Amino acid sequence: MHTPDDNRYEKIKYNRCGRSGIQLPAISLGFWHNFGGVDVLENSRAMARHAFDLGITHFDLANNYGPPPGSAEETMGYILKNDLRGYRDELIISSKAGYGMWPGPYGDWGSRKFLVASLDQSLKRMGLDYVDIFYHHRPDPETPLEETMGALHDIVRSGKALYAGVSNYPAELTKNAEEIMRSMGMHILIHQPKYSMFERWVEDGLLTELREDGIGCIVFSPLAQGLLTDKYLEGIPADSRAAKPTGFLRPEQVTSEKIGKVRKLNEMAKARGQKLAQMALAWVLRHKEVTSAVIGASKVGQIDDAVKAATSPAFSPEELKKIDSILAGK
Repeated sequence: MHTPDDNRYEKIKYNRCGRSGIQLPAISLGFWHNFGGVDVLENSRAMARHAFDLGITHFDLANNYGPPPGSAEETMGYILKNDLRGYRDELIISSKAGYGMWPGPYGDWGSRKFLVASLDQSLKRMGLDYVDIFYHHRPDPETPLEETMGALHDIVRSGKALYAGVSNYPAELTKNAEEIMRSMGMHILIHQPKYSMFERWVEDGLLTELREDGIGCIVFSPLAQGLLTDKYLEGIPADSRAAKPTGFLRPEQVTSEKIGKVRKLNEMAKARGQKLAQMALAWVLRHKEVTSAVIGASKVGQIDDAVKAATSPAFSPEELKKIDSILAGK
């Protein structure tokens, strides 16, 4: 059993999640990569323990994280049982459903049947009675939004989740979902969109909508699957995500155009006294609407670097203009 650092809550900044009673660490640990059944369990355990020692209280999961799907939640269950037993009340554990999990018409998207069944499976895999946050993972173009939000509402009322969230929803759909939830006397706690220097769609209305509705925001892929680090400056390393057959970053996505921008950004980060990954994390966290950034990690040291980014100096207007210019290819 792990004995956490006594000073862990002094090591990271916590931010209010929208207009709610919940605070989240500025950096959260995601289990999307490197916590599956194909990964080394002892490394996964070491990263989770170290994250908690640094004050990272939020572990972000989904039903399909692995590979194979579901195995990241099994790893979480093992860690809770063998390393962090007794600390459940100090943790925010989330899961999601919305992508394909099992064959047939009831194992995907956003029906009440799928969301309820999926969460029941997730709780069994993690050995939990409840998750703190349960998300609908992506919009469903065919299921009525009232059914999906009604399922999230009833899941919270049942006690199997404490809060409801959405992920990958555009601004207008988020507004509609929040209106439905409020009509039932509930509130969407948090939205999880993809946001990085290379993917900025949230700036076109979503952040404004979240601020107006009092919904928190936790961004995923803030490092663009590792592109916004110094890892790919000289090619694709053998131990990188792009080299993994199970990874989501494909070699063809590591283009010369993007690497050219990354090199310029890396020089700028050095001038700020940071690693590129730290600057990229600080850049997404510069918005008041962004509560937390979910990081993926393959090594303990990467978590240390990320936590330091949470206390980065503010960007000057000139620095932000320079970043925009680099990203525009100028």
